[in-house]
Amino acid sequence: MSYGSPPPSPYSSWPERPPTAPRRHQPPPPQLPDYLLPWQSSDPVPPPDLPGPPATPAAGAPSHGDLRRLRTAYRLLRRITTLTALGYFVVFLLLSGFAKDLMERPLFGGLNIGLTLGLCQLPVTLLAIVLYERTARHTVDPLAARLRRAGAAR
Repeated sequence: MSYGSPPPSPYSSWPERPPTAPRRHQPPPPQLPDYLLPWQSSDPVPPPDLPGPPATPAAGAPSHGDLRRLRTAYRLLRRITTLTALGYFVVFLLLSGFAKDLMERPLFGGLNIGLTLGLCQLPVTLLAIVLYERTARHTVDPLAARLRRAGAAR
């Protein structure tokens, strides 16, 4: 046995693969600028046959300020919703751990304050979801639709 050559590979009898061209990245198909999912809403797009002043491409192009405004609105939306749901849960946990006397006070029947606050976790979470949807529909979606239309007009 010689130590200079490697042992034969079990795959050496396989046929050689023909060289293939490298795959190129395909961009995603363009989306319609006014496409929204069924539960989303936005300002209606005016029909193109309405008379009006012709829009110049430079005036309709989105600016950095518009994108910054959209980012800020979305960031604020995420923070408020997250702090609403998680904040309530953290307050509930802290009260459960450090204010046992308060949490054990009876309210009525077999319910005490701790159990009532625990049962209110689901409605508070649902309220956070409703606030998220409502705020997104009124602030973030119109900004995004306006930027989308401005980008499609270019």
